[in-house]
Amino acid sequence: MKEVKKYLDANQKRFLDELLDLLRIPSISADPAYKNDVAKMAEATAKHLRQAGLEKVEVQATAGHPIVYGEKMVDPNAPTVLVYGHYDVQPPDPLELWKNPPFEPVVKKTKLHPKGAIFARGSCDDKGQFFMHVKALEAMVANNALPCNVKVMIEGEEEVGSKHLEQFCKANKKKLACDVVLISDTSIISNDTPSLTVGLRGLAYLQVEVTGPNKDLHSGVYGGAVANPINVLCDMVASLHDKKKRVTVKGFYDDVETLSKKERKRLNEAPFDEKTYKKDLGVNGLMGEDGYTTIERTGIRPTLDLNGIWGGYTGEGAKTVLPSKAFAKISMRLVAHQDPKKIEKQFQKHFESLAPKSVTVKVTALHGGHPVVIPTNSVEYKAAEKAMENAFGKKPLPQRGGGSIPIVAMFDQVLDARSVLMGFGLDSDDIHSPNEHYGLFNFYKGIETIPYFYQYYAAMKKSKKA
Repeated sequence: MKEVKKYLDANQKRFLDELLDLLRIPSISADPAYKNDVAKMAEATAKHLRQAGLEKVEVQATAGHPIVYGEKMVDPNAPTVLVYGHYDVQPPDPLELWKNPPFEPVVKKTKLHPKGAIFARGSCDDKGQFFMHVKALEAMVANNALPCNVKVMIEGEEEVGSKHLEQFCKANKKKLACDVVLISDTSIISNDTPSLTVGLRGLAYLQVEVTGPNKDLHSGVYGGAVANPINVLCDMVASLHDKKKRVTVKGFYDDVETLSKKERKRLNEAPFDEKTYKKDLGVNGLMGEDGYTTIERTGIRPTLDLNGIWGGYTGEGAKTVLPSKAFAKISMRLVAHQDPKKIEKQFQKHFESLAPKSVTVKVTALHGGHPVVIPTNSVEYKAAEKAMENAFGKKPLPQRGGGSIPIVAMFDQVLDARSVLMGFGLDSDDIHSPNEHYGLFNFYKGIETIPYFYQYYAAMKKSKKA
């Protein structure tokens, strides 16, 4: 491993320059206008896999954006690691809030990142993080120090729900067969407090449409006599929480996992400063379900949030219109044992029951995913734990993440493979927001840590067999 570390240290600048080039490609999967850029990013990813020494590298077409695959098989008796990541990014809007253009990356020093951070869309989510694996593999292959077989699958539709990934996995089960899936698309608690994500919330994402009159009306002529869909929608949405900030959808909490006092206490051992948290977000107070801490609210409790609402006239100046329709996008983050399909049905039934006779309601499910809880006594978790302890100098804390990565449950079901969530970002990296960034410390620390995972995982699997 000394030669690997030496190689990594000698090539830091090149690694950064290569990442900056990738960040200049606006691979926005949600916007058809960027289809060519997404394809360009797929080809660039494949090029880097080849340069890293991987074989059978190919850009495989799907009904949507392509999936990039490559492998390096070193020993039929060695365990096989499947590395997953995504090369697509979120839309950068609102552009006016970026301090530098989102696809013109810059490295700037900040209070939290005295060594510098890369500011660009996709820097942390997930180009910077999947690229750590590519560079770590390059170092191991170059020094004949890869102790496991490795397969790499980088997709281009994660930010739009991984629409075609499950179909791809089912069609390529033999090709993707592995012992463990290694993913870096999560965060650590802080650069001084490493952590491993052991839980992810699931997701049910829907759009609602409320329709009143069959056309937009003059608000003076008809106002007060005909239902305004925006007013009705606001009333309906407001009723989805009670005074204790609990979701009012009937049956919503039926399957929610109840953690013991001991488990909740351990969860809250993670360092958390509420004053700093509020300051970073620019808020004077926090809000959430009664009876739970902020850490618990964002990790082990389900939520319902309005993600967007629109209708009527929103252009410049005034237009006194009573709209025909109003819309909203609603996401529900789910915890262990909650089923997204069941929640979708419960929500639809409840939401339709809220509508007065003066309007009609349409509920459309957009996408979702199952929650995940990862055991901490497995070989793969222990290998990741030891790898991070070696790199950071302290044992990582197990942490439940508030976000969702639906494909983790899918990998378990389709490939019969558990995942390790070994991310290196920070919650303050502004992913999905203007001024997304990724610390140079985190980027390089990830590249340093990953080879240790392979070393310990191979050794532990061999010891278990013996």
